[in-house]
Amino acid sequence: MLDQAYPPRLAEGWDSVGLVCGHPESEVTHVLVCVDVTAEVVDAALARGAQLVIAHHPLLLRGVDTVAASTPKGVLIHRLIRGGCALFTAHTNADRARGGVNDALAAALGLEVTGPVEYLDAPLHLDRWGVMVPPAQADEVLAAMFEAGAGEVGEYSECAWRVDGVGQFRPGDDANPAIGSARELTTLDETRIELVAATSHRERVARALRDAHPYEEPAHDIVELVGGEREWGLGRVGNLSEPMTLAAFTAHVADALGAPARAAGNPEALVRTVAVCGGAGDSLLGAVGSLRVDAYVTGDLRHHPVDEHLRAGGPAVVDAGHWGTEFPWCATVAELLWPYLDVAVHDAPTDPFTVRAAPGADA
Repeated sequence: MLDQAYPPRLAEGWDSVGLVCGHPESEVTHVLVCVDVTAEVVDAALARGAQLVIAHHPLLLRGVDTVAASTPKGVLIHRLIRGGCALFTAHTNADRARGGVNDALAAALGLEVTGPVEYLDAPLHLDRWGVMVPPAQADEVLAAMFEAGAGEVGEYSECAWRVDGVGQFRPGDDANPAIGSARELTTLDETRIELVAATSHRERVARALRDAHPYEEPAHDIVELVGGEREWGLGRVGNLSEPMTLAAFTAHVADALGAPARAAGNPEALVRTVAVCGGAGDSLLGAVGSLRVDAYVTGDLRHHPVDEHLRAGGPAVVDAGHWGTEFPWCATVAELLWPYLDVAVHDAPTDPFTVRAAPGADA
C-alpha cells in the first residue's frame, strides 16, 4: 500500500526509501507516523505497541557502514528491532508522489493545486496518424510505419487501432490510379489505421508510408496532439481562494502550519498564486522564478540564494522551516491507513531548533 502511494521509482537515485528494518511478512496493527526518527519517536512507538514507524526522513542515508548499538542511529535501530517494531521510509518519492508531501503542504495552506513546480519528464510532442489503406495491405503499411518509429506509447510498441469501412475517389485526367480509372467514381473496401508517432519522426514516418502504400496518393491525415499527461515532480503550484498581502500570507502560513515563518519581499504585495516545496527548497528557486507565482513557500532558505533570487526579479519567498513544511504529510499517511490500522501521528516537533529569540525593544 505504501509503495503504491509513494512509488519507489519516484525517489532520487541517491535516496534510501522503503523498509529499513523489520520483516515484510510481520503482522502490523499499530503504526506511528513521523517526520524524523528520534529517540523520542522510538520511545513513543514502543510505548504504544507500534509494530511499524513510517518516517519521512531516512534514518540511514549517507556514509553508513555500521548500525552498532554504540552509535546514535544504531542504538535506535536496535531498540526498534528488540521492540518488534519495523521502520519504513518514504522520502523523495513521497515529495513527488500525488497526494504526498507537497500536496499535503498545499492543502494545509488552502491552495487549489494547478500543477507541479517541476515535471519528471520532458514534454512529449506527438502526432496522431490516420491512414486509409486496402485491407490486404494494412499489415504491410503498419509494419513500415512501425519500423519508422510510429506506434510507440510508453513501454509499449506497435500500438495501433483499425476499423473497416468503404472509401471512394474519382481520379483526374492526369492521375495514374492503382485502382479504378480516370474520371470514374470508384468505391472500395478500406481499412483506417490510427497510431501515434513523435512529431520529430514525422518526415521519416511519411516517407515509410508513401513507400509502402499501394496508392499513388495515400489518403492520410496528421493531427498534432496538444498536452498529454506528464508525471509530476517536485513542488506544487496553486491558487488562494482570496488574495492577501505578503505580510498577511506569512502570518497565515505560520498559523496553518503551526511553525514560525519568515518572508522576503514587499510586505504589501498581493499574493494570489503560490508555489510550495516541503523541506529544503532553495534548489527550486530558479524553477519558481520562471513561473507566474506571487510567493514561494518552502524551508531552509539561505541568505545569498534568496538575495540573488529577489535581485533577479523572482517572487517573494516564505520560509516556514524544514519540519514545518513537511509535517502536514504525516496526517495524509494516517488518513491513508486509518481504514485498516490503528495509526497515530507523532506531532511533537522534531525540528532540531528548539529555542527562538527576538531582539528586545531596546536592542
